[in-house]
Amino acid sequence: MDQARSNVQAAAAGYRGSLRIALSDGVLPQRLTAILARCREQEPEVELRLFEVSLSQQLKGLREDLFDVGFARSKDIGEGLIAQPVWQTPLTVAVPARHPLLALKHIPLDQVLNYPLVLFHPQTHAGLHQQIDSFLRQIPSPVTVAGQVSSQEVMLILVAAGYGLGLTCEAQMALCQSAEVVTRPLAGDPPVLTSYLLRSSNDPSEQLKRFITRVTDMDSVT
Repeated sequence: MDQARSNVQAAAAGYRGSLRIALSDGVLPQRLTAILARCREQEPEVELRLFEVSLSQQLKGLREDLFDVGFARSKDIGEGLIAQPVWQTPLTVAVPARHPLLALKHIPLDQVLNYPLVLFHPQTHAGLHQQIDSFLRQIPSPVTVAGQVSSQEVMLILVAAGYGLGLTCEAQMALCQSAEVVTRPLAGDPPVLTSYLLRSSNDPSEQLKRFITRVTDMDSVT
């Protein structure tokens, strides 16, 4: 019933089609903004409907045709779906202002691990948690976790309060304005966090093909 009502409202607004886009796990806002703007410019008659959901809801909705396409940080999606890597951004360190590590322009990981870490929660940020946890498991040094957070905002609060250092996405931190938290890159060749475009393994519609082309045309490291 809700779907039918939405279709009627879209038709009344002058749209002649729609794409249902499911977002989970901290999609890169800069990239999504650029894609949506290009879609409005090139196909203004297509309604773009955004849904913020958990990863599990996203996968279920894609399988049940509740969504047409999704963006996530996980490639562990099971059968019937395709995960296409589209964006990458370096892992970076969020450091409290006036912290001794700020004397370094690039912070070696072994020095980061001398302090407790504030990480993303595995339920609300499943993909980010999986990628960062996989990286940390390769490190022989012990890791002390000060807390797991469900949002970038809470991470900034805990880091600013001195509970620990944050491991997070460089592109997302670039949007944060805080006098109490400073971002520093990791020394050497830092790992990258990957964002994926998710869709059904069935043949996409022509409309969805054009959307995917716009995404891949803007594919870059940010």
